Amino acid sequence: SLPAALQPHQPFQIIVRYTTADGPAIWWLDPELTYGNAKPFVFTQGHSVCNRSFFPCFDTPAVKCTYSATVKAPAGIQVLMSATQSSYLEEEGVYQFYMEYPVPAYLVALVAGDLTHADIGPRSRVWAEPCLLPTAISKLSGIVERWLTAAESLYGPYIWGRYDIVFLPPSFPIVAMENPCLTFIISSILESDEFLIIDVIHEVAHSWFGNAVTNATWEEMWLSEGLATYAQRRITTETYGAAFTCLETAFRLDALHRQMKLLGEDNPVSKLQVKLEPGVNPSNLMNLFTYEKGYCFVYYLSQLCGDPRHFDSFLRAYIEKYKFTSVVAQDLLDSFLNFFPELKEQCVESKAGLEFERWLNATGPPLAEPDLSQGSSLTRPVETLFKLWTTEPLDSVAAASSVDLTKWRTFQTVLFLDRLLDGSPLPHEVIKKLSECYSSQLDSMNAEIRIRWLQIVVRNDYYPDLYKVRRFLENQMSRMYTIPLYEDLCTGTLKSFALEIFYQTQNQLHPNLRKTIQQILSQGLNPLPAIDTTAVTTDTPAMVLEDKVSEATNGAISLRDVNVSA
Repeated sequence: SLPAALQPHQPFQIIVRYTTADGPAIWWLDPELTYGNAKPFVFTQGHSVCNRSFFPCFDTPAVKCTYSATVKAPAGIQVLMSATQSSYLEEEGVYQFYMEYPVPAYLVALVAGDLTHADIGPRSRVWAEPCLLPTAISKLSGIVERWLTAAESLYGPYIWGRYDIVFLPPSFPIVAMENPCLTFIISSILESDEFLIIDVIHEVAHSWFGNAVTNATWEEMWLSEGLATYAQRRITTETYGAAFTCLETAFRLDALHRQMKLLGEDNPVSKLQVKLEPGVNPSNLMNLFTYEKGYCFVYYLSQLCGDPRHFDSFLRAYIEKYKFTSVVAQDLLDSFLNFFPELKEQCVESKAGLEFERWLNATGPPLAEPDLSQGSSLTRPVETLFKLWTTEPLDSVAAASSVDLTKWRTFQTVLFLDRLLDGSPLPHEVIKKLSECYSSQLDSMNAEIRIRWLQIVVRNDYYPDLYKVRRFLENQMSRMYTIPLYEDLCTGTLKSFALEIFYQTQNQLHPNLRKTIQQILSQGLNPLPAIDTTAVTTDTPAMVLEDKVSEATNGAISLRDVNVSA
């Protein structure tokens, strides 16, 4: 007979004693890789299956549990975790954390370093290195609560208690991560206000879609990302208006079609329900289809209801029914049809050409896309300017040069530059005139804009502005602002220029990023001289998390098209 402690349906405890070395989830930074250059820094990134290298766990989104943690740290090092409760015993240097709600393993996160904080709302504070804190406060004070309140009005109460944000050094391998109670965001995005707004709101939306209700399998990541993207855009519509939301959506759908063109319409990674083969990291299946094709399907469902507020009501009921559990697509779709019996009677799930099953399993672009006409006041000037620069003969330079890009929104400018990138290489006369008209304006703009202009410079071999590429790379340490330029430099005739910059700047890059760039530079060359990549294992996530895009994609897509917030 079994001991009493192991009787069926009786709780029991298992103690696992373990140590972990460097692994894909744990990123150690020397002080030189932080902004303050004063203290070491460590953070974890568990998405999607990296936390098994952090602690023993059922590393699947289908399993959720509460957790507690005890962390000992040297004096002067602040430790934070994705937990609802925390305490600190100063005399012992020990932090205690407890997450009272069940979460999947990938949402357990830790960060420690020279971090200070400030309250930015009644239930929110921002954490950052001391030199960055004033900027973070100025960007986010007061508005995070506005976003949370808008989200609650749409989807019901925020259930996690606090919503805090920590800004991480540029070595953070993605843009943002929705760790419950404590969103992780790369500090590099702070200078790009509109991208910062969208990235934080996307992570706020994950508090409902992804964290409270989670995809049970990584083959259906769209259940978190598509719904979170839809919710993000409902929140931005409520807080910033439909025109801004349509502009951001147009920018992302442009990127989706760019990726579709590169991959081919029959590529299996363009399915919403992708097939996860044994041994494949789920993050390799995460791409713009996960977000934008998923969004388009959710938007289509909302349109079937006639009024988006009716769909909001459904999503509130969906969250209430499934919170703290994991679901599959059929759960969502069955709930939808049961909530709207009149739609079920109309057999909307079988509408010719728009069948739910086809949405989930067909390759290619979305079966239907949203009406973005409410954003025409912002998108039409972009389309007009692009046509002026790309219609031959080039006799409209005077009209084009009169456009002041400093008056545009960031998403307008990046949409314009992305379309010029798509058309590159451009005629030499065009790139020369573009530089004369806009280069000095763009120099003073944020990094999301500048990197796109510099990619245009590189793809067009425009040597007069190459010094700006060097200057940019000398001051960037993040994947999102280095990899795209190195890929473009190495695709064209400027590989020796790229090598020169890399050897001058490699010591300011995280070893994982260094290794990635070295691989880019090595393509088509003899092996480069060995670079010290101490603590980088052969299965480092640097390659996996580079874009969170399928390995089937190529460098032309890169981070400028993905800009992933997990």
